[in-house]
Amino acid sequence: MKTASVMIIVSVIIGGCNTPSPHFRGIDPVRITVEASVFDVRVKSETAEVIRINPEYAPRFSNIKNRAGIAGTTVSGCRVKEILGDQALAIIRLDCDQANQR
Repeated sequence: MKTASVMIIVSVIIGGCNTPSPHFRGIDPVRITVEASVFDVRVKSETAEVIRINPEYAPRFSNIKNRAGIAGTTVSGCRVKEILGDQALAIIRLDCDQANQR
């Protein structure tokens, strides 16, 4: 019984690693690799949620932030206005004006 309980708890924790926030629920992620980071990217309107899903030893946010920005731009086709977050999750405000798209 004890082993089954531990397995259930571990499954819930692992399953939550790339779970979207409520604003992005129902949006299928696009998986993208940028350098050493693998991200699930969800885009809604002019906002992207970028979740890093691979393990990395002591990553600095400055490195992850740049990679997350590239991932968000690649998936959305929009320019980055602002990136907020941490090593695991970044929220990106996008500029999706037709004149500004790459």
